Amino acid sequence: MTDLQIETERLVLRLPRIEDFEGYAELMGDEVATRYIGGRLPRPAAWRKFLQMPGAWALQGFAMFSIVDRASGEWLGQAGPWRPEGWPGNEVGWSLRRAAWGRGYAHEAAVAAIDWAFDRLGWAEVIHCIDPDNAASQKLAERLGSRRLRAGRLPAPFEEVPVDVWGQTREQWRAQRP
Repeated sequence: MTDLQIETERLVLRLPRIEDFEGYAELMGDEVATRYIGGRLPRPAAWRKFLQMPGAWALQGFAMFSIVDRASGEWLGQAGPWRPEGWPGNEVGWSLRRAAWGRGYAHEAAVAAIDWAFDRLGWAEVIHCIDPDNAASQKLAERLGSRRLRAGRLPAPFEEVPVDVWGQTREQWRAQRP
């Protein structure tokens, strides 16, 4: 599975690699970029969190992909399927370094990741857990064809953080895929 790779017009989605950590540490150290995903982390804590995705790939057979610019090889962020213990459903999520915002990369990566989750994992629906104040992610979810389904809660240690659960079924996705 280490050679798993999805190519889009401008991006490569692939399994995380050790060389991705510098970009990840930048993302997790950015107070603005992390305000809706748990907050800024110092580098040693970012390292421990970085190891979650390779661990999920190894044990579950899926996790978020690293998003890499096809032309430059630059690590832009991560997107993909995510389902930790106690999560409110099968999520396809995204987070990108601030330098990659506003270019449509999150949409392009999310479309590829949702296709992969439905086709390869056989999921019947996908959700996106979005902070009620995160207008940019709400807009992206709408652009992907998802709608707000309900208020939700994440498992500890984030049980006090409000989220809105957005989502759609595989049939809805296939009927209107962007």
